[in-house]
This record gives sequence, structure tokens and C-alpha cells, in this order.
Amino acid sequence: MKLSDTDIANFQHQLCTADDQQAYKGLYLHFQPWLYQFAYSYIKSHELAEEIVSDVFIRVWEKRKQLSGVANLRLYLYVSTKNFSLNYLQKIRKNRAFQLEELSVEISSLYADPEQLMITRQMYDRVSFAVNQLPPRCKMIFKLVKEDGLKYREVAELLDLSVKTVEAQMSMAIRKLANTIRFESHRSLPLRPGSGAEK
Repeated sequence: MKLSDTDIANFQHQLCTADDQQAYKGLYLHFQPWLYQFAYSYIKSHELAEEIVSDVFIRVWEKRKQLSGVANLRLYLYVSTKNFSLNYLQKIRKNRAFQLEELSVEISSLYADPEQLMITRQMYDRVSFAVNQLPPRCKMIFKLVKEDGLKYREVAELLDLSVKTVEAQMSMAIRKLANTIRFESHRSLPLRPGSGAEK
């Protein structure tokens, strides 16, 4: 289920003012896949990631009356998912701090339709490979911005980074992808007759 920012705001309002279960379900269906992937990047367990997202939404229902004071529901849900994930890790790791470099990031829907983007299957594979070669923190930032649709300042707040760090990491990711695409397009350019390169 894909919701616009206006839909999200309307559902949030319906949920906190009218206990609207359809609005609650709509928000869950929209956010669950993204929050599940985000939880998984910390927990590295599909079962536990599902459980964490369920716990986040149970908490949302329990505190639905307080949602009127939440200015950015998307960020609120991501921060809640992060906190639930870190609380779980803290229990099993006996207080060892989590580092962003430990994130296990899965990119799923980015470039999901290569035909629509008019790129070759080979280039699609190369771009996907380049994204997956990014360092974990850079890859997570790239995913949150390009796949999940968060703004730079939201990512900065979510991951406890400065906006400048997010900008620098995005620049690095885009530069790496641009190099991959440039390399692939040079390789696939047709050779001009008589250039001598066809020997």
C-alpha cells in the first residue's frame, strides 16, 4: 500500500482523534515493509525484525491519542524501530554499543524495473553490485534517502549524524554509482567505422 504524505497525515489524524482501525491498518501496511528492512539491518533476524515492527505498531495503537503531537510520523516510526532494535541488542550483548558499520543493509526496490529506466540488464546488475559494495553506513544512508524517501535532516536525526555527514555519504554513493554507469556506457558505445578500434 502506497500512501502520499497527505494520506499519512489524514490517517494519523483519524487514528488519534477517532480510534480509526482502518487508518491504523493503512499506516501499518504502508510502513511495515520499510520498517521491517530497517529493523533487520540492526537485528539480522527476519523473525525478530517482524516482531519488532509489530511491537512498534502495538505501541502506536496504545499511544494513539498522543500522535497529535507528532509532527513527523515517518521519522517517529523509524526512531521507534531503531530504539526497539537497539534495546533488543543491548539485552543480548550485555551493553556493548552498536556501531553503524555493523548494519546489514538490503536494497530491495531500487532500480526494480530496469526496462522502465531504459537500462540494460548488465548495467542494472552493475549498479546493484555497486550499491551493495558501499560501506554499511553509506549504504544505509543511501537506502533511507533513495529507497525509503527520507530527507537528509531526517536521516541525520535518525542515525545521530550531522546533516553534513549525510550529504558527504550521499555524494560518495552517487559518485561511485556514476562511475559505474559511466564505465558501463563507455563499454557499450558503438564503435565508429574506420576508427581502427574494431581490429
